[in-house]
Amino acid sequence: MVARATLALVLIVLTVRVVFGRPVLDSLLFAVALAVGLTPELLPMITTVTLSRGALRMAGRKVIVKRLAAIHDLGAMTVLCTDKTGTLTSAEITLARSLDAAGRDGVRAAQLGAIAASLGGDRGSLDAALVASQPDAVQGWTLAGRQAFDFSRRLGSVLATGPEGALLIVKGAPETVLALCRMDEAARAAAMACVHQLAGDGLRTVAVASRAWSAALREVETDDETDLVFEGFCAFADPPKPTAAAAIARLAASGVALKILSGDDPVVVKRLAGLVGLNPERVLSGADIAELSDEALAVRVRSADAFGRLAPDQKARIVKALQAGGEVVGFLGDGINDAPALKAADVGLSVDGATGVAQAAADMILLASDLEVVADGVEEGRRTFANILKYVRMGGSSNFGNMLSMAAASIALPFLPMLPTQILLNNLLYDLSELGIPFDRVSAQATAQPQVWSMQRLVRFAAIMGPLSSVFDLVTFGALLFLFKATPDEFRTAWFVESMATQILVIFIIRSNGRPWRNWPDPALAISSLTALLVAMVLPFTPLGPWFGFVAPPPVMMAAIALLVVVYLACAELLKPFAIRSGRRR
Repeated sequence: MVARATLALVLIVLTVRVVFGRPVLDSLLFAVALAVGLTPELLPMITTVTLSRGALRMAGRKVIVKRLAAIHDLGAMTVLCTDKTGTLTSAEITLARSLDAAGRDGVRAAQLGAIAASLGGDRGSLDAALVASQPDAVQGWTLAGRQAFDFSRRLGSVLATGPEGALLIVKGAPETVLALCRMDEAARAAAMACVHQLAGDGLRTVAVASRAWSAALREVETDDETDLVFEGFCAFADPPKPTAAAAIARLAASGVALKILSGDDPVVVKRLAGLVGLNPERVLSGADIAELSDEALAVRVRSADAFGRLAPDQKARIVKALQAGGEVVGFLGDGINDAPALKAADVGLSVDGATGVAQAAADMILLASDLEVVADGVEEGRRTFANILKYVRMGGSSNFGNMLSMAAASIALPFLPMLPTQILLNNLLYDLSELGIPFDRVSAQATAQPQVWSMQRLVRFAAIMGPLSSVFDLVTFGALLFLFKATPDEFRTAWFVESMATQILVIFIIRSNGRPWRNWPDPALAISSLTALLVAMVLPFTPLGPWFGFVAPPPVMMAAIALLVVVYLACAELLKPFAIRSGRRR
């Protein structure tokens, strides 16, 4: 937008001045100086320094930033999707019960599960709990073959040799494992009823089955996982974190909705959702999502807070469905199966200790697996974006307005309103005044809701504040020409001082959505701004003034300029709420 406006304005000014017979070289130098004045040279520096400071502050809050721009994305986030283990729950998974095929307490399912966990090599959180519960179960057993856990099939198997001979041990999701076992429909229904009862108590369930192996020892294939003997269930407890409900409420208060995307039983997910303050009435399962088109899913995800029995690709589908509805989506995950969703999300979050695949796909790494850390990061992301927006607003209001006025005056006036060197000096001092922006304070109001970049909001802000600056410039031109009969040098000097004062002082107005006296700037911004303004006001009265074509204006002229600046700042404060409100998201 800046490039197009600059190109159009410079070409118009240069063409009109040449057509009107003005000196070509002066017109060309003036047009080039005008282009420099319109170019936001400090934008890369302001953006990089602000994001870097934000990254350092977030590191202090236990968030490591891998991609700087993700700081803005985190502040703009409206929906956070997360797995439940380790984030909403304590991640201290323990084996709560081991049940036999009849639903009675027994240790065989846990022993076989521990053997498979020890030899299988997957070693997830459930496997670790199994091994911890039966540390001696693997003694005497050796690995002969394996089929790694498959997230789409939701099971894995090992072929082990030991005291019972060669034995194929299969463990995984109950509905998947039970479908491979030798049992009638009544027994299968009774087993699933036991699973639902355990899920109602908040326990995650893994089914264990086996089959005596009579063939030659070799790698296990999926066709081998049939005609199994159901051994029983292993039920695991993972209670919610004491801080989870408060963290979810804090995120909700800041405009971020949370949705649970889990591979666990929907009944378990539903119970957890109720415990942490989410709506447990609407829970979608992976089977439900498989039957929905992308358009239908985009509608259903709006009203559901919890999802269970999800495959990895279904997590990514949910993220994309939320994005299709206009949400800025973050995803928090730590497993290999979370990688597709981490890549699809606007901002991917993983945790220290997560799998290498998850960390590689994430934009940020949380050093503590806690939603409170995410809430802190959201606040810091919004603070960083707010400071960048201050510079963008300045460029889109007073700076652009002054350059537009200068271009119009160069066409209408018989002399240049500012010399090219004066324009460049104006631009240099203006840039120096903004060096303190990355260090500025941010009001609580600016971090209360998601901050989303919008070109429409910027254009609307500039459409109100830019013309306001031009109106006061035109009033200044009229006063200097018709009231004070200023000479060209007096005109340039007085308007240089007026343009510098309006451009620099307006930052204290537009840096906050509220009243400026209720949110004082950081000393770094105050010092850089007021120092640049002081140099601009004093320079014409020093021996260096004539070098730049300045003269000392009469005191009454300077008093009139000061009055115009005060009135401009008051009008800017009055119009600011309308400029900001007109750009809000509907």
